[in-house]
Amino acid sequence: MRWGLPLLDHLRGVAHRRPHLADLAIALIVGVVALLTTAKHDPASILLAAVASGSLLARRRLPYLTLLISTAAAELYLAGLDGKTGTLILAAPVITLYTLAETSDRRRGLLLASAVVVFAAGLLHTLGRPAKFLGPENIALVALGALAVAAGQASRNRRAYLAEVTRRAQDAERDREAEARRRLAEERLRIARDLHDSVGHHLALINVQAGVAVHVLPDQPARETLMQIRQGSRAALNELRDTVGLLRDPAPLTPTVGLAALDDLLSSVRPSGLRVTVSSQLTHPVPWACDVAAYRVVQESLTNVCKHAGPTDVRVSLRSSPDGLTVVVTNDGPTAAVAERGHGILGMRERVEALGGTLHAGPRPTGGFRVSAVLPA
Repeated sequence: MRWGLPLLDHLRGVAHRRPHLADLAIALIVGVVALLTTAKHDPASILLAAVASGSLLARRRLPYLTLLISTAAAELYLAGLDGKTGTLILAAPVITLYTLAETSDRRRGLLLASAVVVFAAGLLHTLGRPAKFLGPENIALVALGALAVAAGQASRNRRAYLAEVTRRAQDAERDREAEARRRLAEERLRIARDLHDSVGHHLALINVQAGVAVHVLPDQPARETLMQIRQGSRAALNELRDTVGLLRDPAPLTPTVGLAALDDLLSSVRPSGLRVTVSSQLTHPVPWACDVAAYRVVQESLTNVCKHAGPTDVRVSLRSSPDGLTVVVTNDGPTAAVAERGHGILGMRERVEALGGTLHAGPRPTGGFRVSAVLPA
């Protein structure tokens, strides 16, 4: 009988998605079955059967009124048949009792309505026939009423249990997210302390010592080099301060660096012998996250050239479009490919991919090295 399970699941899904359609189908089935099991068909009995079964359409919105109407119409229907046939019309009030038990949280009202319906139906069945007060019809009616109430209560309890399980799962998920946020905040604070205590300390010493050496050394080229060291360490200290502040308080901040600071960056690297030319075609607005990422790509690319290629020609191309920003940095250094083994390119790729972009870096066929980043808007 496994073939029947998919059909039942499908019907259950349809009833859950379209409850009014399910109520209409139940009402038609009850009315048709009651008429088919009745030998006598007159306009009055057909009308009462239609009222008793048709009232099921309102059982979800007006369950108590539906119970009253369906019970009265069913009993009048049976009274017109002299109680011999058509007892299946009692399915209408029994189904309404199930709906009441499933949806109502007022147990006293539910029990009172159930008792009144069963008692009234049993009384009408035995009018003029006291000997049948404990007859099979009344016993079956009481059993069906009790079964409907019990089934409705079981369905209601199951729904409440599932809702409680869902709520607890959601609470547990929120607790896990809160714990993850707490651990992330603690890790940010630890990183901020380490950066401040180690990197900040050494950069401050470099800045102070370079400043002292500027005033002591008489050699002009050495003084210029030390001034560059001092300015670079000061800029690094400022960026480190902003980074530590961002780690301690991750609220959105205005970026401290971007393509607007590109001239200062080029001024800081040109004394090392780099001959940098910039081709800028920024004709469309650039989001601040892409602006910062583009600046970092150029900064890291120039740093790699300084470390691995030495004095050489470098070309920086910036081009914006409605789709995003393209950054290309190329150089003619003979040993620039060494930079591919460091962490700089890895950091650039992670920064670009975090924004949904792509980065390609590698040696050029004609010599030198090329870094290309595409940042989506």
